[in-house]
Order: sequence, then structure tokens, then C-alpha cells
Amino acid sequence: MIRTFLFDMGNVLVHFSHDRMCTQIGALCGRTGSELRPYLMDSGWQWDFERGLVTPVEFHDWFETKFQTKVDRQQLAHAVSDIFTLNTPIVAVLDELKSRGYRLVLLSNTSVFHYEFVSKQFQVLDRFDDFVLSYEVHALKPQPEIYEAALKKIGCDPPDCFYTDDIPQYVEHGRKHGLDAEVFTTVDSLKYQLATRGIHLRNGIIV
Repeated sequence: MIRTFLFDMGNVLVHFSHDRMCTQIGALCGRTGSELRPYLMDSGWQWDFERGLVTPVEFHDWFETKFQTKVDRQQLAHAVSDIFTLNTPIVAVLDELKSRGYRLVLLSNTSVFHYEFVSKQFQVLDRFDDFVLSYEVHALKPQPEIYEAALKKIGCDPPDCFYTDDIPQYVEHGRKHGLDAEVFTTVDSLKYQLATRGIHLRNGIIV
């Protein structure tokens, strides 16, 4: 019986654009988004930031040194983070699950900049009971360590936790850790997945 829900953040709770991030950061140093991307994404620097191996101060210092420029730290954080839009239909699902007494836990590959922006901008994370964040546990999905951290947070046996994520590989690794996991595509698809498990949401199902 499902007792806990484990949600991914990116492209589940909120949509995001790495292209927009690169464009906005590039604008701070006179580069295009395509020129900026190799330094940030392809180099792995962004992923080290999401692993918590790079602090916000180090990220800022790296940017100023790499591109020989000076920029306010909050301005850089905003350029990095103002890339999200709320997946509005998911909010009613979270509220209904919460009202029924289910435990909600976030499992996300994210940086401190991104987490703080989403938390302040949308309040969608206010519904959650606990958080497993890559920059805090120093591991990214699909590394085993982040799933092991999640198992400690869910408050139930793994088969009693439903995990949804938009990345099939991450879902498969969740299943390997015993979670009841499905790929997220749309809110309607999620409702259908829950209905097959006996959880019928008031808003109905569209397939």
C-alpha cells in the first residue's frame, strides 16, 4: 500500500530550460548561449555544482576568473536560476495527496541556486515533508548514494513508496532500489498510474 510519494522536481513540478540558463549567463560576460555552454555544461562544471562539490562562492569566483569580468553574485544567481516555469496542474495533485495524509518527499538533481529559486518563486515545495537534494548528499541520480539517501527519508518500506521522474534511467534505478516507480510524462498520465494502484484523484483521469 502506498504511503509515500517521491517526486522529481525538474520537468515534473517545474519545467526548465538549460538553453535559457546558458543564454542568460552568457549575457553577463558578452558570450552567446552556445559559446557559454561548453564552459558550463559540457565541462561538467554545472554537474559538480549540483553535486555540491562547488559552493556558490566558488561558482561565482570561477565565473569571474574564467570570463575576466565582474558581476554581482545575486545577479549571477538569478541568471542561473530564472529558467523555471511551474507545472501548474501538478499543484492540485500534490494538495490532494497531502490532504489524504500521504508523505511527500522531493528527490532532485539540483543546485543550491535552483532549489532556492524554485522554493521562493513558486511555493510548490511547501507541500513537501522532506527533501533529498543532490547538492546536499553529494551525488546525482542515478548514483546509488542519492537513492540510498531517499530510502532513509521516505518513512516506509520501498515498495510502499511511489516514485515518479521524467528520466527513464532514473526510474529504472529507483526500481532497482525497490521503489514502485513510473516515468512522468503528464499529470493525466500520473493520475492514470495512480488509479491503477487504487488511488483515484477527485479531478478525474484524462487518457
